[in-house]
Amino acid sequence: MVRRVYQSFHYARDAHRVAQVGQMGAIEGQPLLSLNRWEEVTHGGDRAIKRWIHKEMQGKSCLLVLIGTYTSRRQWVDYEIKRGWEKGLGVLGIHIHGLKNLQGVQSQKGSNPFSKFTIDSGRWSLGSIVPVHDPPYKRSKFVYNNIAENLDTWIDEAIAIRRCYPR
Repeated sequence: MVRRVYQSFHYARDAHRVAQVGQMGAIEGQPLLSLNRWEEVTHGGDRAIKRWIHKEMQGKSCLLVLIGTYTSRRQWVDYEIKRGWEKGLGVLGIHIHGLKNLQGVQSQKGSNPFSKFTIDSGRWSLGSIVPVHDPPYKRSKFVYNNIAENLDTWIDEAIAIRRCYPR
């Protein structure tokens, strides 16, 4: 069964890695925008970007943060995490630094973007609640296979975990 997810990631650095995850067939995410189309959205400013995020998140059951080297530093990734949690979506992170980009290069592991968020008046860190998976392989082919073999299970797990925490 294909899961409907919203994918959050650092576009400029990781679009090719994200496209590989999309080709695995386990998810139906929002379409990856061309650079020109993304520039059209961003030209409208913060309000236009928020409208686009809200529209694309509708009907999704999970927020999938594909974590590259600099993902946790991105303003819009932070916004998407906050919005996804508030909307009751399952939330999941997967490290994708082991997948090769178009130039055939892997990158450095990025930090956990969930660790800076808290819920329940600061009682709980999302970093301790949200599952973050880091494929245990060095070769891109094995990283790809690990994600492909487990993605649907990881998404279902994230949705089940989210149901344990009220909005």
